[in-house]
Amino acid sequence: MDHVLKTVNINKYFRKPVDFHVLKDINMEIKRGEFASIMGKSGCGKSTLLYILSTMDTDYSGELFLNGGLITGMKHEQLSYLRNKHIGFVFQFHYLLGEFSVLENVMLPARKLGDRSEPEIRKKAMDILEMLNIGHLGNNLARRISGGEKQRVAIARALINDPSILMGDEPTGNLDSHNSANVLSIFKKLKQEKGLSLLIVTHDEDFARETDRVIHMEDGMILQ
Repeated sequence: MDHVLKTVNINKYFRKPVDFHVLKDINMEIKRGEFASIMGKSGCGKSTLLYILSTMDTDYSGELFLNGGLITGMKHEQLSYLRNKHIGFVFQFHYLLGEFSVLENVMLPARKLGDRSEPEIRKKAMDILEMLNIGHLGNNLARRISGGEKQRVAIARALINDPSILMGDEPTGNLDSHNSANVLSIFKKLKQEKGLSLLIVTHDEDFARETDRVIHMEDGMILQ
């Protein structure tokens, strides 16, 4: 099986204040080791689609497959476990816990998953921080590091459970050009060295051009 993520005829409606057809027959695949981006005007359904693909939104019709298995219709607890184990997510805002150290922030999802011992989790978190060139920040409080550093910590946190795919919703939206380039080079490195699949929603055309494939969306549809 060469795809990590696949959708079949995904449709989504917002019911309030009036019925609105947000996503229309979305059929797509993300291949293993592919770095894809989604572009489109504001309101075209990019983020809505991403939240369905990441299993955070289950209110849709159609089918969603992860690593070849159908996950549509699974119970909340099953989805929560699958999401934590197989999907890394990076937001526009890093959502770090400011009173926790950088290392503790990165360790949190692995502690929640409970598949590794505490020393293993700590070592794994430290290894990822080193890989992202921020190992020296491990003991710093998350609120005391720069914006660019925070986003790298958020990426490290998304990688702690060795996900099948890393998703991002405008992960460079709050960063200057230097830090945006930094994040892009990290994503490329993860694809090349780890064979990680990535799917990133972005407004940044320069960023999208550097990905393997750009998925264009308009009015809730994928343009072929």
